[in-house]
Amino acid sequence: MPVAHALNVEFKARCRDLEGAQQVLEALGARFAGLDHQRDTYFAVPHGRLKLRQGTVETALIHYDRPDEARLKPSRVTLYHPTDAPALLAALTAALDVDVVVEKWRRIYFVGNVKIHLDEVPPLGSFVEVEAISTDEQPDAVALHAQCESLRLKLGVATDDLISASYSDLLRLRRGREGQGEG
Repeated sequence: MPVAHALNVEFKARCRDLEGAQQVLEALGARFAGLDHQRDTYFAVPHGRLKLRQGTVETALIHYDRPDEARLKPSRVTLYHPTDAPALLAALTAALDVDVVVEKWRRIYFVGNVKIHLDEVPPLGSFVEVEAISTDEQPDAVALHAQCESLRLKLGVATDDLISASYSDLLRLRRGREGQGEG
């Protein structure tokens, strides 16, 4: 199975109204790709992030590198779609330290080359994530940024709702606070 490399421009934001966001996407004619129960196992690596996503819709080994900033940002992504995810998990776990495991329910939508996730991540809450994915027709980071910004505005995502961290970072931070008795 080939490895895919891509440049994305993306954002992640807290979402107070997943149903409202879903209605906006449906009004835009977004294609619904499915409801996915995902388990992302993050591994300790020297740079970027490496995770094995095991889902009912999507399964992939994903390495990505992006700035941890609360804004629309570029992300370099390498994807591999394994045919035997449990065997790959066993091999990765034998070789690398598991950093954190994130479980979530994700509604996946597409508007052209833009992928939109409406996520529920226990115990973190609800989020919207938008990824404008480079294609042969749309390889330009400026155009990808414009697509992301357009969807941010249509979804009513305020800049104050943008978050810099990955779900893995947020879970690690939460566990650290709980370990210090701050619940």
